[in-house]
Amino acid sequence: MPVALAPDTELIGRARETAALRERLLSPGVRLVTLTGRAGVGKTRLARETVRELGDAFARVEVVDAGALPPLAGLSADGRVLLVLDGCDHDARGPAADAVVALAADPHVVVLVTAVEPLGVYGEQLLPLGPLAVPGDGHGDGHGDGEEPHSVASVELFVRRARDADPSFALTLENSTAVAEICTLLGGLPLALELAALRLRLLPPHLLAARLRGRTTVLAGGPVNAPARHRSLTALAEWSCHGLEPAALALLGRLAVYEPGFGLAAAGLDDEEGLEPLMDRGLLTVVGEERGELRLAVPEPVRSHARARAAQGVADAHAERYRRLVAAALPGLAGTGQDRLLREAAAESANVLAALRHLHERGDGEATAATVLGCHLPWLAQGRLREGLEWCDAVADAGPLPEAQRARLADLSGVFALALGDPQEAVRRHRHALALGKGVGDRRQNALASLRLGTALLRSGDAAAAHSVLVTAHSALSTMGVTGGTAEAAVSLAAALHAEGDRRKARDMLVRAEETFRRSRDGRGLAGALRALAALDLEGDEPEPAETALREALRLYEAIDERTELPGLLEEFALLLLRSQPAQRPRAVRLLAAADVLRQRTGAEVPQEWRSQAERARTELGARLDWPDFATAWAEGVRMSAPTAVAEALSSPAPSRRTVAGAAAEARSLTPRQAQVALLVAEGLTNRHIAVRLDISEWTVVNHVRQVMRRLGCTSRVQVAGAVGRWG
Repeated sequence: MPVALAPDTELIGRARETAALRERLLSPGVRLVTLTGRAGVGKTRLARETVRELGDAFARVEVVDAGALPPLAGLSADGRVLLVLDGCDHDARGPAADAVVALAADPHVVVLVTAVEPLGVYGEQLLPLGPLAVPGDGHGDGHGDGEEPHSVASVELFVRRARDADPSFALTLENSTAVAEICTLLGGLPLALELAALRLRLLPPHLLAARLRGRTTVLAGGPVNAPARHRSLTALAEWSCHGLEPAALALLGRLAVYEPGFGLAAAGLDDEEGLEPLMDRGLLTVVGEERGELRLAVPEPVRSHARARAAQGVADAHAERYRRLVAAALPGLAGTGQDRLLREAAAESANVLAALRHLHERGDGEATAATVLGCHLPWLAQGRLREGLEWCDAVADAGPLPEAQRARLADLSGVFALALGDPQEAVRRHRHALALGKGVGDRRQNALASLRLGTALLRSGDAAAAHSVLVTAHSALSTMGVTGGTAEAAVSLAAALHAEGDRRKARDMLVRAEETFRRSRDGRGLAGALRALAALDLEGDEPEPAETALREALRLYEAIDERTELPGLLEEFALLLLRSQPAQRPRAVRLLAAADVLRQRTGAEVPQEWRSQAERARTELGARLDWPDFATAWAEGVRMSAPTAVAEALSSPAPSRRTVAGAAAEARSLTPRQAQVALLVAEGLTNRHIAVRLDISEWTVVNHVRQVMRRLGCTSRVQVAGAVGRWG
């Protein structure tokens, strides 16, 4: 059955795939190319567009629907022949494979196949086609590193189709978050995006996003002349699962309850046996990797479809599995396994939250409370502060709980309140926890609650009351042999002593706490002690040991992917750079900007004293740097992810490697872009060639070269090359 070659609509976000397919089809040695990808990803559209663009490269082109495969004899022509077999899936797969094998005897015939999975014949070259990129793709922290939504392929396609349905539609600041969520919920699947865009005639983006959160298969309304599977996401999901063996269907139903990005171990899959049939069809996809373990997802709309038809008890089993995982991780979170366990907790955070919701909805208060309490350190490290506070309150208010759990929830809620920057509220909650704890008689928990009350009192400005509470808590925890709690209390007590002017005793307490944290391998606790020691060193005009301590703290936070405390540490490091290395001003600007954005993501408020100090630093930097340099550095910092910001801080010259000559060179420091331009100038490239290499305008290169010369004190490109050569 012949098929028209013209594309239905313009291709978006497929330039690389089109070029790769065109290159393969034109290669003299290629006889069979199979364009694979799950249903709705746009295989047919890409094949037709590529074939149309090939023009006269083939003497003859035949496009055939594999579902109604006619006899393929008589394809010979004067020159090469391109045969496109479209839709070689399910029942059509076997006949299509036989036809390709039969055509192998004719060296003039090139076959292009579109299929969900490979044909599995000799000589087949595969070209997988994935969904379009969604906002935040490729960023480990889940944020888009400052990317503009309209530059993301899935958003661009959605907006184009939305305008087809409603010419007045536009992507705005008000609706961009909802549009990005829609594209992410639909996994960048082109057919799903097009069906969703049609719904904007009836629903604004924020309501459409809310509707899709529960089930994406509500989308329907495709063109009447489209195949039945393209008219609704339910039909697409059913077609995608057609012909699966019962065991594969059962496994798909079990995995569909998992949130995207789950690990094999977390799902209870010791090996990959049974996964291949699902992966071959694109019903189970690899979405990332965490320390050598694949992160998997059942993509939409198959996930919604399979989850709705899963066996009873699947959601219960999922919730129970993650409840046990959280409980099993607790003993190692304050010791040698901390970095591994915290990263695993971050990777599985969506599934932990899904399990919590299920436990809460079915009324299992004690299991929900235990899981929330087990998320204490992971949520602090992940910056899930508001979420943690809300869960503590929701579980405590839901129904009867043992007084011990209620006291611990009140205590944990105070920890989150303090991290959010509300010490008065934290004091209130910790006092409530202590009142509840009196009737329980748990001395260890009451001592920990006292420790946290003292810390909150100190942050609220009541150093005297804090000192009294912390001395008692420290003594009690030490007597009971609670090593980690004793060290934590020592850090807070040292801060109270420092506030009262006793720097010597404060340092002694911190040194002992540091030793304890090192022995127990508690990286997060150690980083806090090092930051406190650095503050004492700076007060004593000893910037080098302070910088060494802060660098170690940065590496510790990097190891556990810390988000709550990282912004403050980045600011401390930036202020230290301004004090000890004035030439690092652009780097300090970037770090202050990154800290500002990263803190906003946690929802935390900054203490007024610290906010004033940071604002003074920004004002000083704005006065000492040229405005374009300051604005450029700030914009670069805003776009940084947490790992990038840590790398930026650690890439500054370390104290032990500085020399007098090095310090002089640093005084003429360049921005990252200026350094790139300087290196290319040293290679002998012209302004035009540099512009092409960096994908910027030639005029921008001219401005960068001028800035480089001014900062390096050079009057020619030859002198710039000489200066670069001295960098070593």
